[in-house]
Amino acid sequence: MRATLNTMHYPSFFDAVETIKLRDPLADFLGALEGGMVEFSYLDVVKSTGHSCPTVAGAYLMALYGLKALYKEEIPVRGEIKVEFKGASEEGVNGVIANVLTQLTGAATSSGFKGIAGNFARDNLLSFQDQIDLDVKLTNIITGKSVEVGYMPQKIAVEPLQNELMEKIKNHSASSEEMQLFKNLWQKRVEKIFANAADVINVSA
Repeated sequence: MRATLNTMHYPSFFDAVETIKLRDPLADFLGALEGGMVEFSYLDVVKSTGHSCPTVAGAYLMALYGLKALYKEEIPVRGEIKVEFKGASEEGVNGVIANVLTQLTGAATSSGFKGIAGNFARDNLLSFQDQIDLDVKLTNIITGKSVEVGYMPQKIAVEPLQNELMEKIKNHSASSEEMQLFKNLWQKRVEKIFANAADVINVSA
């Protein structure tokens, strides 16, 4: 485990996950980040969502791979990225994925930031039940270029023991050792998802 500030401990593989670098004109305008340069780590997303799981990992990877395909060698710009979902917001884990993508891209629904004098708006850049082929579509609203991204976590099998331990925990019959083993198995699958990102993420330009 990796420790931060002597108080926070987390799986060491978090630090091996590639970070996502963007430029945020709003942060620059308001003096929050010099040049608007911002860098997100997987740990940042884990802290904001409160957990590390296949869904959170998948959302992070969809953003990482999708933005790379959309911007190539350029730095992605927060607030200039539209995010569309194939499914409904309440369907499956779409809500969780949307929260992560909002954090990373700035894209929000109608409740998002309305901008300053017509600039920096983030609202109405996130939508659901759109006519797309894969799970999520990312569009650069300045150039009009877009990519679609799919996520297939089922390619990384769940250890049968993990499910058995989950049931024991839900029934309040698991020992402290079994609870720790469950945590280890859970994060091991997340680690495998990152290690096999090329197999679980599909990007279509």
